[in-house]
Amino acid sequence: MAAGGAEEQRRLGRLSALSVYRRAAGAGRLERRRRGTSLPAGGKRAKARPRRGGTGSGGPEPAAPLPSAAAAPDRVEPGKAQPRRGGAGGGGPEPEAAPQPPIAADRHSRVERPKAAAGGPGAKRQSGPAASPGGPRAAGEGGGVAGLLRRLGRLEDSRERAAELFRWLVAPVPPAEFVGRHWERAPLLVRRGDPGYYAGLFSTADLDAALRGGEVHFGTHLDVTSYAEGVRETHNPAGPALPAVVWDFYQNGCSLRLLSPQAFSPTVWHFLSILQEHFGSMAGANTYLTPPGTQGFAPHYDDIEAFVLQLEGKKHWRVYSPRTGAEVLPQFSSANLTQAELGEPMLETVLEAGDLLYFPRGFIHQGNCLPDAHSLHITVSSYQRNSWGDLLEKLLPAALQMALEEDVEYRRGLPMDYLGYMGVANSDAVDARRTAFMEKVQSLIKKLVDYAPIDAAVDQRAKSFLHDCLPPVLTQSEKAQSMYGFPARWQDGGPRDVDILITKDTEVRLLRHGIIRLCNEEAGVMLYYTTENSRVYHKEEPKFLEIDPEYTDSIEFLLSSYPNHVSVDTLPCATLEDKISIATLLFEKGVLTTKKPLVQV
Repeated sequence: MAAGGAEEQRRLGRLSALSVYRRAAGAGRLERRRRGTSLPAGGKRAKARPRRGGTGSGGPEPAAPLPSAAAAPDRVEPGKAQPRRGGAGGGGPEPEAAPQPPIAADRHSRVERPKAAAGGPGAKRQSGPAASPGGPRAAGEGGGVAGLLRRLGRLEDSRERAAELFRWLVAPVPPAEFVGRHWERAPLLVRRGDPGYYAGLFSTADLDAALRGGEVHFGTHLDVTSYAEGVRETHNPAGPALPAVVWDFYQNGCSLRLLSPQAFSPTVWHFLSILQEHFGSMAGANTYLTPPGTQGFAPHYDDIEAFVLQLEGKKHWRVYSPRTGAEVLPQFSSANLTQAELGEPMLETVLEAGDLLYFPRGFIHQGNCLPDAHSLHITVSSYQRNSWGDLLEKLLPAALQMALEEDVEYRRGLPMDYLGYMGVANSDAVDARRTAFMEKVQSLIKKLVDYAPIDAAVDQRAKSFLHDCLPPVLTQSEKAQSMYGFPARWQDGGPRDVDILITKDTEVRLLRHGIIRLCNEEAGVMLYYTTENSRVYHKEEPKFLEIDPEYTDSIEFLLSSYPNHVSVDTLPCATLEDKISIATLLFEKGVLTTKKPLVQV
C-alpha cells in the first residue's frame, strides 16, 4: 500500500494548501474579486467585540527590545460601519512584466539619495536629515528603529517625539515642504539608498514568530490573496493560521497580508503610538509579504493617506491620478479596477528596502513583485474619515437640535400649499412663492451657524479618536515613575508597598499630552483617556472617568503645564484633600507620572 500510495502521490503531484483550499471551497466559496465587487470590510486593527467594565489586556507597557521589520502588498477595502484597514495594496500587471523606469511628472516629487560607494576606505554612507532625533546617539544605544525610538524617549514632550518621528519618516524632505506640496495633494517618492533605514521595525522573521505564537487567525489577522488574469482571490481557510499552512500558501504564489501588526509587534505598536499624536488621527498599519514574480491585489484607491515603507526586497509600483473630481480625497475606498480603466500612470518606480512612497487617498495604485526578489512592506495610514465633512456630520445635527430648542422660527409650520409649488416637478416654474420659500430655507440654514456647538463637536471627535488610539508605550524611567512600575507586591507572607502616598509636595505631570480629553456631556463632565486601551482595535469600550466640575480647572492646569512637573499643592482645587484626591485618581489610571518614584525599592 505504501508503494501504491507513493505512486499515486507522484501521479497527482504535490498537494499544496492552495490546492486543498480550492477543492474544499469550490466555486461557491472561493472569493473571486472582479471589477465591481467590493472587498470585505476590515479594521486597521483587528476588531474584537467590546467588553464592558473590563480592565482589558491593553494598557501601557515599558518599551522592550523589539523584533525587526516586515510587510508586503495588499489593499484596504471599503467597509460600511467599521473602520477599514490602513494598508495600501498592490494589484499590478502580470508578474512577467518588466518594470519601467520612473516616469517624471509635475504632480509628484522624487527624492533620490546617492548610494554609498562600493568599498574603499574613503567610502561614506549618507544618511538623511533628522536621522537621529533627540540629539546625538549615545554610546551603545544602537541604530535602526529601536535606537530611534530610544532616542525619541529622551525627549520630554510627547508632541516633540511625534514631530521628530514624522520628520524621520519623510526625511530628507522637510515636514513643512511635505505638508505644503504633497499632503492630500500629490505622491512623494523618496529613494534613500539605505537598506537598513527601517531595520528593526518589522521583518519576515517577525511574521514567522507571530504565526508560531498561535494567536494569528485567518481572516481576523491574516489574509491569503492572489491576483492573476484580472481576478482577485482570497484563500482564507477557517481557524488558526498555522505556519505550515501559511508558508505553503506563500510557496504556491499567494501574498500574505498581516492586519494590525501592532497587535503582535511591540515595535510597530511603539512606532504607531507616537505617530498618532502627530496626525491627531488614528494611525494604523498592515504588512504585506509577496512571493517573487506575483501580485496579490487588483488596482484600487484607498480612503486613507498611505505611507508605503519598503522593508525587504523590492516591488514595482504604478500610481495614477484620480480620474474624476469625485475620486479626489474620497470618503471610501474603491472596488477593484481593471487595467483598461486606468490610463497612464503618473508615477512608475521600483521600491527597494529603505525607500518611501506616499500617496494621498484617491490615488489609484498597484504593485507587483519582480521575478528575482520577494517584497515585504508595511503601509502606515491615517486620516480615515477625518475631513471637514466628517466634522459637520456631527456638528450640523447638533446645531439644528439647539436651534429647534431655542428659536421659534425653526418650529413654525411650513406653508399649507407648499407641496403645490415646491418639488422637482415644479423646479422650473416661475413663482414668487417658490422664491420666498427658497429664501426662507437659506435664511434658516445661515442662522444655524449661530447655534453650532463647534467646540463640543470637536470634543466628540476627540473622544472618538481617543477610543481609536493605541495605548502609550512607556520608557523605563516613565514606568518607574508611574502606576505601571509601582512596586506593590506579595512578600514575606503579605502585601508590601501598596499605599500610593501622594502629598502636597509631590511633583506630577501628564504621561503624554494627547492621552486625555475633557468632554461636557448630558450625564456630566467626562474625562476620556487612552492608558487602558487595547492594542486590538476597539477591543475595549471607551475609557473615561466622571469628574466633578470643580476638578476641571485642575485638569486644564495639568494640560497647560505639560511637559513641566507641578507640585500637587499648586492644583487649583478648593482644599488640599481635593488636590491629593484628583492627583491620586489620575495616577492610579496611569494618566499622571511623578518626578521621582513614590517608593524606592
